[in-house]
Amino acid sequence: MHAHYASGLAWFRRDLRTHDNTALNTALQQCERVYCVFVFDTDILASLPRQDRRVEFIRESLVEVDAQLRAMSAQAQAGLIVLHGRAEEEIPKLVQALGVQAVFAGRDYEPQAIARDEAVAQALVNVGKTLKLHKDHVVFETREVLTQMGKPYAVFTPYLRAWLARLALHPAPEVSLSSPHRLAPRPEAYQTPVPSLADIGFARSNLQALRIPTGESGAQSLLTDFATRMDRYDQTRNFPAVKGPSYLGVHLRFGTVSTRQLVRLAYPRHLRGDEGASTWLGELVWRDFYAQILANFPHVATSAFKPEYDRIAWEEGAHAEALFAAWRTGQTGYPLVDAAMAQLNQTGYMHNRLRMVTGSFLVKHLGLDWRWGERYFAQTLNDFDLSANNGGWQWVSSSGCDAQPYFRIFNPIAQSEKFDAQGKFIQRYLPQLAKLSPKALHAPWLAKPLELTAANLTLGKDYPLPVVDHAKARARTLLRYGVVKKLV
Repeated sequence: MHAHYASGLAWFRRDLRTHDNTALNTALQQCERVYCVFVFDTDILASLPRQDRRVEFIRESLVEVDAQLRAMSAQAQAGLIVLHGRAEEEIPKLVQALGVQAVFAGRDYEPQAIARDEAVAQALVNVGKTLKLHKDHVVFETREVLTQMGKPYAVFTPYLRAWLARLALHPAPEVSLSSPHRLAPRPEAYQTPVPSLADIGFARSNLQALRIPTGESGAQSLLTDFATRMDRYDQTRNFPAVKGPSYLGVHLRFGTVSTRQLVRLAYPRHLRGDEGASTWLGELVWRDFYAQILANFPHVATSAFKPEYDRIAWEEGAHAEALFAAWRTGQTGYPLVDAAMAQLNQTGYMHNRLRMVTGSFLVKHLGLDWRWGERYFAQTLNDFDLSANNGGWQWVSSSGCDAQPYFRIFNPIAQSEKFDAQGKFIQRYLPQLAKLSPKALHAPWLAKPLELTAANLTLGKDYPLPVVDHAKARARTLLRYGVVKKLV
């Protein structure tokens, strides 16, 4: 294939890998010389805490990308240019300095990212250059899977059927790397190595202590392990004390693994009738579903998908703030909720079943606006992804496109007894409850005084009493949602 451009720039963003990378590969196909860049964008970094696992994850993954680019090009001076500043200023500046004609990047569907890309595209057009965006982060994007009426899907199950039918006709092929010899040596001014965390104003987090694998190699080792467990995924995925999930969430978020590769692994097994693979493939389809919801209905980023749900009056004032603080710090008195929040606060990870339980508890037990929880998860989850996080929170609050009905209210005690029957997960994160019997562990306030004494536990001191009563909270929620009942 003949190159269209003398030189181009591959801009890494949510695709921190060299394997199966659409933007990088297209740049190598279409340009005689290709430079590679990543920008630590101060527009994004400014609001983050100085210790942020995600920033460290990105930084460690970039070291690997840089090394792989050098190895592929077979020249030491190739590699990744890493900048620190506002992407919408840094990219046009770099384009001018390098004299490239086109910038290649993976398309992003978040409102802020779209605004950034429009600003970059405009700045490039002004100097006769071009920004070329390519689908990479999802299998099918914005308007590729539509209803027979030509509209985006708002309900998951028919979307899943249509998605699978489209995949049968349009498989997700691997983007095989072409012409790595076209990777250009970096000019003298850009030969500095990947900056340290301190260089960009951050400090080490507990990422390494948690042994969270980073980079493409980390993703592949997790995937190799999960491939041996995938056939049991449908049975294991709901139990937080069991090694059920793939733990690839953060890798999907930053693109250290290609979503197409995961689909290529699961889909043939799904066709053979493997229930575990079908369930896991379904989870990957949920990702695409929420991405196309955000792209087609951008109002969900700030308000309810179903506008009538914005009429709900949530708790406000000092009492609401106190309830939110209890939820955030894992002090609600409901052990499964508190253990899940402890897991999130300590590790940046939360099991998917527990995301539903804690989310439902915030909205339907404490009566707090789902956006408070969405914001807190956005700050703390390693794998925070706007479309999926927003979709999940709208699902538990019943305000989303394909949400659970408003009258379905998770009972945290029943969830605890069902999904952590032996209390192993609770004991791991709430060691002060470890001496309670499994029966008492799910609702300590119902335990007999003798048992509490034997376990060396004083409720209200060693562990909080429940901040709300389940039955009363449920009744209040049904009343609260009354404003939408007539409209649903």
